[in-house]
Amino acid sequence: MEDKLKDIINRGLYGNPEIKPEERNIFLTTIIERIHLALTKKQVIHKGMYDQAVTLLSKSNNIHLYINGNLSYSLYSNYVKEANKHNIPFTVVNANEQTPIGLVIATENQAINKSDIFIKDSFYEMEFHINEK
Repeated sequence: MEDKLKDIINRGLYGNPEIKPEERNIFLTTIIERIHLALTKKQVIHKGMYDQAVTLLSKSNNIHLYINGNLSYSLYSNYVKEANKHNIPFTVVNANEQTPIGLVIATENQAINKSDIFIKDSFYEMEFHINEK
């Protein structure tokens, strides 16, 4: 009884404990086990849209689009328009922490545990400084 009372008081003072806060900071408030696709900021900024993202937005159910709010609207507006066309909800996340992630397409509340969530192209490599000597 005493532990339950302490728990209630702590929740009142500090709020509910958050699951995987570091992961949520990186992946724009969602967790990796729910992610279909994550694009870096450089990938979102490049002209055009990734076919994989368009396919997910047009053919998937129970998905949500998360966008890094530190990017200018003009850089991600094409993804918002595509999401609206298919009635996919989206959230512009004003990230408190620095993250290389620009856009995430994930399920709203179901784990899918996809093993490879990134498109590993030259923009991805530039973001993570891969192959630099």
